[in-house]
Amino acid sequence: MMSQPPLSQQKQELHVRPQSEDVSGETLEDSLPPPRFPPEEEANLLNESNQKKSEANTLFSSAKYENAINRYEEATAICPHYLDYELAVLKSNIAACHLKLEQYKEAIQSATESLDSLSRSEKAALEPAAKSGEETEKDADEDEAEEEIVSAGAQKSGPAIVEETEAQQAAPRRQDDILRIRAKALMRRARAKSELGGWSNLSGAEEDYKALSTMKNLSSADERIVRTQLRTLPPRVKAAQEKEMSEMWGKLKDLGNGILKPFGLSTDNFQMTKDEKTGGYSMNFSQTQPPQGS
Repeated sequence: MMSQPPLSQQKQELHVRPQSEDVSGETLEDSLPPPRFPPEEEANLLNESNQKKSEANTLFSSAKYENAINRYEEATAICPHYLDYELAVLKSNIAACHLKLEQYKEAIQSATESLDSLSRSEKAALEPAAKSGEETEKDADEDEAEEEIVSAGAQKSGPAIVEETEAQQAAPRRQDDILRIRAKALMRRARAKSELGGWSNLSGAEEDYKALSTMKNLSSADERIVRTQLRTLPPRVKAAQEKEMSEMWGKLKDLGNGILKPFGLSTDNFQMTKDEKTGGYSMNFSQTQPPQGS
């Protein structure tokens, strides 16, 4: 009779078994929704997080931006991780603090995290309302079917009145809140990218301002800022692009000269000629060397 391995070894072997995966390669744990706190505990955590946020708002109003960031981050750490809308508000406020401190990279990161959370929140807000709507419609259909059975005149009656559920009533309000915070986060990220400069950042700022120009919930002051930025950004983007392209070609030229030098050549031996008809380029080689100094 074979002896059984020790219990500790059995546990270890069980622990290292691979997790089951679906066809997309995701583990079972990845596909499960994030765990939620019990309602009472969730309410307590959210209340504590809101208290920290209130303290941070007071610090922000007093221009104590570093301290405000710390309080907002404490509120973020306390807030249940699946409450995406509440987290988006906190991240947007953190972005505002970084803007005041001229910490533009950090402002961009916080504003982007806020926008990501808003996207998840929007999806989560729409799903229960849609599901509730389907269930209500199904119930109404069942009620009509039952009415047809018990009443001979049911075919002439009007459609059943469908009352909105609580989820359906709350969905438009939450959507308005999401749009309001999205506008703030986009304004803050766009400004930070514009201030930081560079081809990539300026292009990103232009895209954010374009998105803002389609939103209907901007204040008059924000609308003026958006219009102004959409006028001034394109030439800045072009100038930044030309500058970075020139610098890139300069570095490539230096690299090429280093490689060609042992062969008595340089990048000056190669000239790019544009074909005006096709828009393409051809490379011409010339052995003529520039005059050497005595």
